[in-house]
Amino acid sequence: MELSPDLISACLALEKYLDNPNALTERELKVAYTTVLQEWLRLACRSDAHPELVRRHLVTFRAMSSRLLDYVVNIADSNGNTALHYSVSHANFPVVRQLLDSGVCQVDKQNRAGYSPIMLTALATLKTQDDIETLLQLFRLGDVNAKASQAGQTALMLAVSHGRVDVVKALLACEADVNVQDDDGSTALMCACEHGHKEITSLLLAVPSCDISLTDRDGSTALMVALDAGQSEIASMLYSRMNIKCSFAPMSDDESPASSSAEE
Repeated sequence: MELSPDLISACLALEKYLDNPNALTERELKVAYTTVLQEWLRLACRSDAHPELVRRHLVTFRAMSSRLLDYVVNIADSNGNTALHYSVSHANFPVVRQLLDSGVCQVDKQNRAGYSPIMLTALATLKTQDDIETLLQLFRLGDVNAKASQAGQTALMLAVSHGRVDVVKALLACEADVNVQDDDGSTALMCACEHGHKEITSLLLAVPSCDISLTDRDGSTALMVALDAGQSEIASMLYSRMNIKCSFAPMSDDESPASSSAEE
């Protein structure tokens, strides 16, 4: 499938604009922008978008100019969603791969609701190993610890809240920070405790840097959240972690074997 005449014309106009902002009238710019936006979204942002068609268009855009490629790939609709937002939301990871391979994707770009494509992975279904590899590629290219603008949640918190074990594993593999706190002071561990996600709780506790003593704005720790939610098994997991930490805590001078021997 080749570019339509209207899209080619609009791309050429936008290329002129990118070279010289005064090259187009306001009306000409609006027509070119609207045409590119509509054509691109129709091609790349549908749930059934075809990765090969997307790839061919990306090759053509790049051949016209690298600036045009950057502009089109990251163009957003009225809700601030780019092709990457849509393809992640639709779990169309073959298209996600094509967009990422373009090398110009602004993977941390947030939509008007305050979510980046990385954050939207919490709702995306992973069907194949290739999907997982693409997910990891996305995480490595962006900031996995970025916070959503509305409530300050990270991709890890969102994945935990939705019980997405696979996404949580991928985020942890890409060094997502388990101790980041949202606007309410909650951590990913607190989210897991509140929702009763035992496997995810275990994954988070396995991270050496996981701080179970952090408190939210109400002064509650993860253990208190688990107890309040009636999650007794998770509370036991937290108790075990606390006991392990205590057993490895350094002794004070008064408690040391040397001090005891000296006193005797």
